[in-house]
Amino acid sequence: QVQVVESGGGLVQPGGSLSLSCEASGSIYHIVAMGWYRQVSGNQRELVAEVTSGGSTTYADSVKGRFTISRDYIPNRVYLQMSSPKPEDTAVYYCKVYVYSDPQTPNEVWGQGTQVTVSS
Repeated sequence: QVQVVESGGGLVQPGGSLSLSCEASGSIYHIVAMGWYRQVSGNQRELVAEVTSGGSTTYADSVKGRFTISRDYIPNRVYLQMSSPKPEDTAVYYCKVYVYSDPQTPNEVWGQGTQVTVSS
């Protein structure tokens, strides 16, 4: 099994900065991509940013130029640096890992989520 654990959420003032981190561990053969999603109560979960094993990144338009995703490979960690956050960035942030535990079996594994609140 693969475990995904996030950390780093909390309260941040508008215009400040906050960093989230996520580590994947366990039975990992190959990680295709790691990413961050967010969800506001009553809304669908949406992509914030994603990075592939090759280093390609994708960002939601709403966070381009403000948030940066990066990755370490040993251990398998992904980070989200949030700069100049806005109140509308308030949400529960989830880490998702698209992983093969063996050469034939892909899976999406989610973390438990971490609350980010942007408020003065």
